[in-house]
Amino acid sequence: MRIMVFLFALAASAAAQTQPSAPAPSSNQPAAPASISAVVDREVSNYERLLVNAADAMPEDKFNFNPASLNIPGAAYKDVRTFATLLKHTATANYFYWGAVSGEKPPDSIKGPNGPDELKTKAEIIQFLKDSFAAGHRAARMLTTENALEAVQVRNQNGARLYFATNAVIHCADEYGQVVEYLRMNGIVPPASAGR
Repeated sequence: MRIMVFLFALAASAAAQTQPSAPAPSSNQPAAPASISAVVDREVSNYERLLVNAADAMPEDKFNFNPASLNIPGAAYKDVRTFATLLKHTATANYFYWGAVSGEKPPDSIKGPNGPDELKTKAEIIQFLKDSFAAGHRAARMLTTENALEAVQVRNQNGARLYFATNAVIHCADEYGQVVEYLRMNGIVPPASAGR
């Protein structure tokens, strides 16, 4: 038995030496995440950066912008959210999805899908958005291979923790696309596209 184990180890070592070595990772590329938690946390960080920077780029006097104000012939913007409401809606969804993952209760100030009505200023809305991403980081940190597939519930929807963690990121991507359009409709190049 020892001889077989030795021969197997020797064969594996020889095979590894004959394989071309992988190039050293570039210093420009992040190291591969070591866990489910790290993968989700990286995605939370990506959309946190995109959305917070985009929100910051919009002047405060444009936070109530709604494309309906452009009166584009044939357009269907009548009932779409304002820029501010879009950000509050994104943060609200973050709280609900990531709260399902972590077990955290969303803030009591949230009364509907568009966040707290009392948040009016740019600073208040951006802080609400940032705080929702902090909830995302907490949710990501608690994900493990053992609990990622455990069933949890958001309102009337059941799913695995990992589903809701990633669904929040997908929702952020959808809302970010709308935020970008609102910025461009106001002559603002989104920060992620600046300098290209």
